[in-house]
Amino acid sequence: MIEGKTVTGVILVAGNSTRYGKNRNKNFEIINGETVLSYSLKAFEKNTYIDTIIIGAKEEEMATIQNIIKKEKLKKTIHIVLGGNSRQETVYHCIQKTDSDIVIIHDGARPAIKQVYINQCIECMKEYSGVTIGVRSKDTIKITDDNNIVMNTTKRSNTWVIQTPQCFERKILLEMHKKYKEEEVTDDCMLLEKNNNQVKIIEGDYTNIKITTYEDKKIIEEFIKKELAK
Repeated sequence: MIEGKTVTGVILVAGNSTRYGKNRNKNFEIINGETVLSYSLKAFEKNTYIDTIIIGAKEEEMATIQNIIKKEKLKKTIHIVLGGNSRQETVYHCIQKTDSDIVIIHDGARPAIKQVYINQCIECMKEYSGVTIGVRSKDTIKITDDNNIVMNTTKRSNTWVIQTPQCFERKILLEMHKKYKEEEVTDDCMLLEKNNNQVKIIEGDYTNIKITTYEDKKIIEEFIKKELAK
């Protein structure tokens, strides 16, 4: 617990994996004998701050997830919640199903998440209503108009690539989801930003990549092999 507050971990696996190119959910791919989802599940299971876990999933994949949970013999209470038509809807469904003070949201397809970043996210909730892991951009980023004409260039030291986990006061996040439900966002931090709530970025590392393509899976496989060999 953090200052007597309860924490629910939310893992998102309801996406369509359209860019993965294998006609199957990348969260169920196997890396070193474990499903991709298993790594995120076990990271949340191991974390001492997290009390319960919710998985946002498609209805037709719930049985597969139940089998993964049984195989891993996880001890924390885990609920599987029906996802929506978008990431935004899935998160909204999940946070409605808990009354925890804090929710920490993670992409199931980021199997290399480290305990230190989960801990730092949750600990930062003492000062902020929203926190995310991110890494500084290695590249120069251009902002364009709708015709791909460059409008300006960001300062690289202030430009971040955002990852998960992301952590929030549940009541505030729920309120923002209701307030901006008609507006499309790509992550939950954007909801707080729209309302002028401060969001803190914690610097993570570049191994915490999201498996989006099959090439990403091969990169993560090599990294996890090296970690297991230590």
